[in-house]
Amino acid sequence: MNVLLTGANGYIGMRLLPILVEAGHKVTCVVRDLNRFNPIAGLRNKVNIVEYDFIGKQEPQEVFNNLNIDVAFFLIHSLRDKHSLLEEYERKSAVRFVQVARYINTKQIIFLGGITNQPNLSPHLKARKSVREILQLSGIPYTIFEAGIIVGSGSASFEIIRDLVEKLPLLIVPRWINSKCQPIAVRNVINYLVGSMLLEKTYNKTFEIGGPEVLTYKQMLEEFARVRGIKARIIYFPLITTRFSALWLYFTTSVNYTIARHLTESLKNDVVCKDFSIREIIHQELFTYHEAINLAITMIAQNMVISSWREAATASLNRLDINDYIHVPAYGCFYDRKWIEIDKDKVEEVAYRFFEIGGKHGWYYADTLWRLRGLIDKLVGGVGIQRGRRSDIDLKAGDVLDLWRVLLVDRKKHRLLLFAEMKLPGDAWLEFSIVENNNRAILKQTATFRPIGIWGRLYWYSMLPFHFFIFRNMIRLIAGK
Repeated sequence: MNVLLTGANGYIGMRLLPILVEAGHKVTCVVRDLNRFNPIAGLRNKVNIVEYDFIGKQEPQEVFNNLNIDVAFFLIHSLRDKHSLLEEYERKSAVRFVQVARYINTKQIIFLGGITNQPNLSPHLKARKSVREILQLSGIPYTIFEAGIIVGSGSASFEIIRDLVEKLPLLIVPRWINSKCQPIAVRNVINYLVGSMLLEKTYNKTFEIGGPEVLTYKQMLEEFARVRGIKARIIYFPLITTRFSALWLYFTTSVNYTIARHLTESLKNDVVCKDFSIREIIHQELFTYHEAINLAITMIAQNMVISSWREAATASLNRLDINDYIHVPAYGCFYDRKWIEIDKDKVEEVAYRFFEIGGKHGWYYADTLWRLRGLIDKLVGGVGIQRGRRSDIDLKAGDVLDLWRVLLVDRKKHRLLLFAEMKLPGDAWLEFSIVENNNRAILKQTATFRPIGIWGRLYWYSMLPFHFFIFRNMIRLIAGK
């Protein structure tokens, strides 16, 4: 079917886009600024991209000619815009979206908002409610989903929880810590959105969606800490104001002040489902908060694409290159990046070296230190380095490789991605790749570490001197220098 995806460069939009393309839909992405839309290269060539500002002055007929759309997703959100203009921008966007939807003969509009079944809503939730009301009066069949906190790596709410738990040894929290929420895994949200497309049972209805548990924010922080193996020290301080709470989040987490203020004002409201009718229409396994955290911090596929492909069984995977979707986490990580130029005619030779790494071939530099690291790992109950590798010449995803597990082997694109299985106060990845551009070829080596708590950060800094010599010389020797 023909699909219009607004907010295509947003948190949900970027996760929904590859699912729609993989299912064979013809997708038109609408973004405010083309320069800010950076989908995976394998996707950009498979979609139509339109630049359009829904709060601008440009009329729909100037941009959306010759389009006939079956389903239009409204995923526009003004969360980053000026606080005082939030509701005005949201309403303007919704009104213009309805105009566009009518012009392109849309059969169904689908909107994802926040749960608004409580009195005295925050400005953020009031704005979301205004959008819902405008869409309900559009005259176009609509399906509206309202969710609480969406648990997925990269979402603002989830990244705040992770920053608070993993970075701060002591959490001083305000009154909203006892507010109730029904968190839902991003995978479940995507399944609801996709499952409702042209499903008449969902027409002209508003559904509240949440996971199987109702938790306070204090319980959510404590559970996240348990999953990550950290002791959460939480002190309740009721005198902290909303504005001070927003400033505190701004200085202690990765979100900007505007988003922090919107979110902290919304935290005073309980966001709990009162209606569960969607579960009788779209059946799926709802992940617990514990399971959702584990999915969100899984070692690969932070944008949940791979797991959704495996479960959806919608179409052949041949349409997309799965290599494009294997990503190392981008948030809260330390990096050691090295690169070196190699001869263009020696690309295969150099790639052959890093595909042979480990086992009998060793690690090209400081093998004694690698063995010592493996011995220490064994002594503290880890896997140790003696596991070697399955084959000296063959390597496949899932293979053991000394202290590591192989996540990706792509000989055609010259890429190897490893995940550390040694005992660490965090998660670690090691990636080798060769990038060819015109007459140049670059060997890239990237070590990524996502620390857990203070000990994780101390570990990274204590290892920097060793990394400097080991990684610098390792890439030189792999390159044949």
